[in-house]
Amino acid sequence: MNKFLIVLIIIVSAVHTNAQSKSEKEVAGVVEQLRKAMVDADSAMLQNLTLSKLSYGHSSGHIDDQNAFVKKIITGKSDFVTLEFANQTISINKNVALVRHQLHAKTNDNGVPGEVHLSVLLIWQKLHGQWKLLARQAVKTQ
Repeated sequence: MNKFLIVLIIIVSAVHTNAQSKSEKEVAGVVEQLRKAMVDADSAMLQNLTLSKLSYGHSSGHIDDQNAFVKKIITGKSDFVTLEFANQTISINKNVALVRHQLHAKTNDNGVPGEVHLSVLLIWQKLHGQWKLLARQAVKTQ
């Protein structure tokens, strides 16, 4: 009986671990889609990946809603020439995922070249089987 219980616990743990890994892979995938959509200024993809109630916090303290966030990207007010996410961690609790990473980018905001290095927190919510960005907050790194 004890051996059966131990085997059962191992199997249940393995299934749970694989399910969690699958969710983390899904979230990592939408984060990558967001990164690419920001570089490509892909309006449709940015709209699709974000919720209408998006709260997009900049390191300056300014907060955009979904429309302002998308508009800044597609008009070139926020133009990412390169965009890299490093040291990413993903933590999932039911239908909410917290993603932390460091953002490193070369920009050309309003035609002015620049460089930015930030620490970012993304909050994703799974609705109807799809992960959508609910909130983002960035702070300048030291």
